[in-house]
Amino acid sequence: MEPEIRIRIADELLLFLPASRRGSSCRVAYDGTSTLGHLVESLGVPLPEAGPMSIRGEEVQPSIRPEAGDEVLVRAVPRPQPVPLEPGQEAPRFLLDVHLGTLARRMRLLGLDTAYHNDMDDPALVVQANAERRVLLTQDRGLLRRRALWFGAYVRGSRPDDQLRDLLDRFAPALRPWTRCTACNGALVPVGKREVERRLREGTRRAYDVYGQCAECGQVYWRGAHGGHLEEIVRAAAGVVEAARADGTDPARATVSD
Repeated sequence: MEPEIRIRIADELLLFLPASRRGSSCRVAYDGTSTLGHLVESLGVPLPEAGPMSIRGEEVQPSIRPEAGDEVLVRAVPRPQPVPLEPGQEAPRFLLDVHLGTLARRMRLLGLDTAYHNDMDDPALVVQANAERRVLLTQDRGLLRRRALWFGAYVRGSRPDDQLRDLLDRFAPALRPWTRCTACNGALVPVGKREVERRLREGTRRAYDVYGQCAECGQVYWRGAHGGHLEEIVRAAAGVVEAARADGTDPARATVSD
């Protein structure tokens, strides 16, 4: 019989597997030379999404070469997931691929340092993520498999609300709402009404007195009619982060079916 190993995948990672392989474990033919990380990715799971791996109860690294007959357990990345920070850096920085524009604007609303370009290809995204030490967020599994990428994460969900909830649950970042420009990610600063009134419509000038302006692109902000909806996004986000931090000590969050 051809040598093989058995790989049990955490329930949270089954979405990466073909439907035909989403059982309690997968049998994988083993050539004796492939690393464990290569075998896990051959099933469809990008390594940035794979958490602790163990063989016979002992944690191992993706770089090891298992032995024929081994049974491997692959858990999901623990949540909240820490992000390495540069000296003097207080919070994670993010970079989103071209398909996550709405998510980018919501992250900026929450004060998260979020870079986004609607015309950047995959190699350029990797270069910027590495150069600026930004977590690359994407729904492109191939992009996450690029060996040069220093840190990436798959965004779950098709709706912006679900995508934001997943991001906040995964990283539980500190929020600073209303401090970033949703258009360009620049810092917002208070500005007097007289300084910007020539750029405002008459109805806005009459109805509002408090304004902010982006220090980078000059965009002017005020709490308009849509403010209630945005405030609800902020309140919900704060609740997700609080819950994620409280649940982070619970090892049962990452589950593997028997």
